[in-house]
Amino acid sequence: MSFLIKSPRRGPTRRLFLRGMAGAATVAVGLPLFDFMLDDHGEALAGGAPLPTRFGLWFFGNGVHLATWTPPSVGDNWSVPDDFALAALLPLKDYVSVISGLSVKTPRHPHHSGMSAVNSGGPHYKVDDVRDTIVSTMKYPSVDQIAANHFQSTSPSAYRSLEAAVTRFRGTDEGTSFQYLSHNGSVAGETNVNPSEESPHAFWDRLFNQGTAEPLIRKARANVLNAVGDQISALESKLGTKDKQRLDQHLTSISELETRLNAPLAECTKPGDPGDFPDVEGHEQMEEKNQIMSDLMTLGLACGLTRSFSIMYSTCGSGAVFWMVGAVDGQHYMNHTEPAPQPLQREAVKFTMRQLAYFLDKLRSTPEGAGNMLDNSSILVTTEHTEGVTHSQDDLPMLLCGKGSGRLKGNVHHRDGGGNATKALLTALRGAGLPLTEFGYEEGFTNEWLSDLETGI
Repeated sequence: MSFLIKSPRRGPTRRLFLRGMAGAATVAVGLPLFDFMLDDHGEALAGGAPLPTRFGLWFFGNGVHLATWTPPSVGDNWSVPDDFALAALLPLKDYVSVISGLSVKTPRHPHHSGMSAVNSGGPHYKVDDVRDTIVSTMKYPSVDQIAANHFQSTSPSAYRSLEAAVTRFRGTDEGTSFQYLSHNGSVAGETNVNPSEESPHAFWDRLFNQGTAEPLIRKARANVLNAVGDQISALESKLGTKDKQRLDQHLTSISELETRLNAPLAECTKPGDPGDFPDVEGHEQMEEKNQIMSDLMTLGLACGLTRSFSIMYSTCGSGAVFWMVGAVDGQHYMNHTEPAPQPLQREAVKFTMRQLAYFLDKLRSTPEGAGNMLDNSSILVTTEHTEGVTHSQDDLPMLLCGKGSGRLKGNVHHRDGGGNATKALLTALRGAGLPLTEFGYEEGFTNEWLSDLETGI
């Protein structure tokens, strides 16, 4: 068993990793925070350093149905009618602030400028023309990479960032803006992206530091916990009652995820191919895949593998077919063809918010210190348009989720008519502990943030 040691230069680390061999592959099992790593109140590390905050970016494409999105009142204790999309988040609203009224301030182009502005705080970079539109990439890094760079400079983790996708990419000729969420910025138009992992099996491999693996190697390490069983027993002898319960819960979560992934194991022959969650009767398994990718991301965060992550629930200009609400066309096409008041788009957004709620609740139900993982997270939720039918980039629907280790209030509806969308990005980064008083690029620059969403600590 290997313990991460203290570093006088960077301060105390906080994680344990168990390492072993299974078949021909190396496995690494990260462990959660235990009480012996914390102060007497469970609110800081034993050496006095604060619990680390995570930054997340959760993106869904094509906007919302605005009439059933925005809370009717502004200020603390927001609420919405039961038929609104955000009703799915009401059980979590102490951790969720709603941001409305903000606008893209960079030069606009349908989809392309919104994607860059709400995720990077800067303009898009036009690479070329195609058909009646353009090919683009993000000119500047997305905010998850801004957070990753900061965290790696202060307390490096195994992965500078983790990226996952839920609905599959369905093809585009409009550039990386339409395919990827996490960007590192472009130099002279060269794209530099961090692809979101679409395959649960491949994402599982990455979390356990195994890289890609052939099916026979996967079978050989059928249970990663077997490879570190002796180390688990040795660790248990050193833990108190509460830590033993936390270890048991953590290992049970790993085992259950592995069982769910092992069922179609022999069929998984190509890393990155979401064929391990094949369509059922022609229908994409969005809810099932969202659950397992949410569980896997939570596991990676609980293990301390990274502090910065992104989840691309659906791509910019999404072609996902929300069959479960009665849709037969991809969302982008449906947005252009469905007559007002667009009941299918309304139901698709409600379904999407239920998937976000699942992820947030997973974080909230995972203990950490005296609280839970959502207490120690700052997660920005964005989409590139207000509504797909109009391609508007005014009155953008945005959310800020988590308590940011006490920096964020939660349960606030902030409205800023015509304000710069970058204000939300800056506030989210500050919520994760980045010491910023300005952010953004070119016309997207701002030195203002949403102070009413902060606690002031």
